[in-house]
Amino acid sequence: MSKPIAEQTVIVTGAGRGLGAAIARVFAREGANVIINYRNSREKAEGLADALGPKARAIRADVRNASDVEALIAAAKDAFGGVDTLVHNALADFSFNGDARDKLDQLSWEAVNAHLETGLKGALNLIRAVQPGMATQGFGRFVFIGTNLFQNPVVPYHDYTAAKAALLSLTRTAAKELGSDGITVNMVSGGLLRTTDASAATPEVVFDLIAANTPLQRVTTPEEAADAVLFFASPWARAVTGQNLIVDGGLVFG
Repeated sequence: MSKPIAEQTVIVTGAGRGLGAAIARVFAREGANVIINYRNSREKAEGLADALGPKARAIRADVRNASDVEALIAAAKDAFGGVDTLVHNALADFSFNGDARDKLDQLSWEAVNAHLETGLKGALNLIRAVQPGMATQGFGRFVFIGTNLFQNPVVPYHDYTAAKAALLSLTRTAAKELGSDGITVNMVSGGLLRTTDASAATPEVVFDLIAANTPLQRVTTPEEAADAVLFFASPWARAVTGQNLIVDGGLVFG
C-alpha cells in the first residue's frame, strides 16, 4: 500500500528550527498536513506553523516522556486524523564544534545518555504511540535522522555518534518487526549541514575542508537533506525499508 504525500499527516519532531523546520517545510510544500513538534522553541515553531498555513500545527511534546508523546499523537489525530508518517529529528541540546567536544578522558555517561534519551528512547516512545494506528490502516512511515559520522567519524563526537548508531540498529530491527503491518522504517543520515543552529558554532575552516573533500564540492544544506526525507514517505519508496540513506554530497560512500 502507498499513499501520496499530499494525503498524509506527518509529524516532525524537533521541527521548531534547523533541519526539522526544513523537513516540515518540504512536507507542507508537497501538500501534507504537518505537525511541528517542539520542546523549547515555541516561538519559532508557532511562527513556522503560521507561515505554513491551515494544514500545519505546532504542538509541544518532550519525546523523552511517553505521556507527552501520547498527548502529541492524540492532538495530531484531533487536528488531522491518523498519523501516516513520523520523522524523528529531535536532538538533545548539542553544538557541533569539534574544538570544544568532550574527548574520551572527559566524556561522562550523562552526556552519552542525554543523546540516548532523546534519540533512542524518543524513537521507542514514538513507535509505541504511533504504530497501533498505522497497523490498523495498513500503512505507516517512520523516518529517523542519523549521521554520516557513524561511517566516517572525522570528528569523534562520541556521545552523539554512539546514540545515532544505536538508532540505526533500532531502525533495522523495527523494520523487520513492523513490515507485516505495512509500515516501513528508514533513516536519512546527513553530514554537517550549512547552516543550522547546531552547526552555527562550527569553524568556517571545517566547512571549507568538507567541501573540498566532497565530490559535489559543497556542504549539504538543510533543504537538500529534507528533500531526501520525502523519498521514504513517498509511493516511490513503498518497497524500501530498513535502509540508511547518506545525504552528504558524496563525502561518505556506502
